[in-house]
Amino acid sequence: MCEVIKHSDANDILIPAVFRATELGMFEFIDLALQARPNLMWACNSIGRNLFQLAIECRQEKVYNLIYYKLSKRQRTLIGNRIDRDNNSALHVAGMLSPLARLDNISGAALKMQRELQWFKEVENIVVSPVKESLNKEHRIPREMFTKNHKELVKEGERWMKETATSCTVVGALIITIMFAAAFTVPGGNNEETGFPIFLHKNLFMAFIVSDAISLFSSTTSVLMFLGILTSRYAEDDFLKSLPTKMIIGLSTLFISIATMMVAFSSALFIMIHEQLWIVIPMILLASVPVTLFIWMQFPLLVEMYISTYGRGIFDRKVKSRA
Repeated sequence: MCEVIKHSDANDILIPAVFRATELGMFEFIDLALQARPNLMWACNSIGRNLFQLAIECRQEKVYNLIYYKLSKRQRTLIGNRIDRDNNSALHVAGMLSPLARLDNISGAALKMQRELQWFKEVENIVVSPVKESLNKEHRIPREMFTKNHKELVKEGERWMKETATSCTVVGALIITIMFAAAFTVPGGNNEETGFPIFLHKNLFMAFIVSDAISLFSSTTSVLMFLGILTSRYAEDDFLKSLPTKMIIGLSTLFISIATMMVAFSSALFIMIHEQLWIVIPMILLASVPVTLFIWMQFPLLVEMYISTYGRGIFDRKVKSRA
C-alpha cells in the first residue's frame, strides 16, 4: 500500500484511514503512511484538525510521540499553533476532556486528573505565548477550557482523595495508639529493683523495641500526610505533584508501620513463649497475613501513582519510527 501511495495523489481513502488510525492509536500504520507520504502530517479532517491535534484530542500518546519525533522544533510550533474551524488551537484541544475509554485504564479519579494535567502541560510547552491567551469561538482561553471541561473530574478526584485519606488515617491512628502503649508495657515486664525491662539484653527484645519505634514514627508520619491531604485546597495543579506525593508518602509509611507492627508482635510473642514453637510459628505466619493483604490491595495503586508522578512519563522522546 505504501509503495502505491508514494506515487499517487489520491487522498479520498488514505486521509480518512490515517485519521481513523490516529483515533485508535495505530501508530505503526501511521508511521509507515507518513514515511510514504510525509505531507499527510499537515492534512486536516472535516473540522480542520491535523493529525497532531487529533492525537492530543484522543490522548494517543504513542501517535503524539511519533509525530513529535518526526517534526523539528519550528514545525512543532507551527503545527501546534494552527487552529481548527472553531478557532481551537492544540492547547484548546488539550483542554478538552479525555475520551472515557482512555480514562478507564487509569485507577482513581485523582490519577485521571493528573494525566489530564500532564497532557495540558506538555502541549503548553510547545505553543507560543500568544496562543495561551487566544480565544476560540466560545470566547475562552485554553486554561478556561480546561477548567470548564474538568470541573466534575476535579470534584471526583477530591472525593476519592478524601475517602482514601480518611480510611488510612483511621488505620494509622489505631497503630499509633497500639505502638505507643506497647512501648511502655514491654514483654516480660520490668525489674522491680532497677526498673529496667527484664529481657533488656536479649536480641529479640531489641528487635521488639526498634520495630515498635519504627512503627510508631512511620504511622505518625502517615497520619500527618493524610491530614495534609484532607486539608488541601484541591486546586487543579495540586493533582499534578502535591497531592500524589502526599498520598505516596502516606501509603508508603502506612505499609512500613503495619509491617513493623507485625515484627514487634512476633518478637514479643517469641520472647514470651519461645519454648512452645508449635504455637509461635503458626502465629508468626498468621502475622504476615495483614502485610500480604495490604500489598495485594494497595501496593499496585502505590506503584502506579509513583510511576505516574516520578516515572519516565507517557511522553517518550526516544520513540523511533520503523525503518
